[in-house]
Amino acid sequence: MKRLVVAAFLLCSNTAWAQFAEFWFSGGQSLLSNRSLGSVAPVGGAKDDYQFTDGFRFAFRAAFNTPGIFGHEVQYAYNRTQLRDNVNKVDTGMAIHQGGYNFLVYATHEGKRVRPFGTGGIQFNNYVPPGASAASGGGEIKIGVNYGGGVKVLLYKIFGLRLDVRQYMTPKPFNLYLKEGWLRQNEVSAGFGVEFYTASSAARSHPHHRKVARR
Repeated sequence: MKRLVVAAFLLCSNTAWAQFAEFWFSGGQSLLSNRSLGSVAPVGGAKDDYQFTDGFRFAFRAAFNTPGIFGHEVQYAYNRTQLRDNVNKVDTGMAIHQGGYNFLVYATHEGKRVRPFGTGGIQFNNYVPPGASAASGGGEIKIGVNYGGGVKVLLYKIFGLRLDVRQYMTPKPFNLYLKEGWLRQNEVSAGFGVEFYTASSAARSHPHHRKVARR
């Protein structure tokens, strides 16, 4: 997990801090598909004895953009779900902690008010079962991939809004019997953020950006 985060920041560091940085807070829905986790019984059980339910999520994202159409983004997200025990008819709340790196390709250049984008990347999900704590080392970490898209809109000076739709895929946790395929988590979220940039890099690379930011 630490290596993943360090690698993401190193990848960004060569160009990001000399260009444009954005910091975002987002909230929305975590919608799960292929959510059946399997059974504790090797014989007589069913693949949907245990399942995850849909829930909510919030995320902190930091994006580092070049003057052109490319960007890098790191994130941490907290997802709340229920572990559903269909054998005993009980739902118990639990958390999915998520962090990772994404590469972004924008449809418009840095400095434009509206910037649609596509994205793909890698992430880790720490599935923390009921009664366990991530702070004390609890949970099971799975590495996965994600893809999606969205749009960022500059509202006023350095403030903006964003919409994201993404799908995250990881192997299923907890090593139960009869599990099949990968878990798919769909994000639908909206966020608010701020953008920072150095005056020298903005003047050198995109004079239009300064005009937009002053409006």
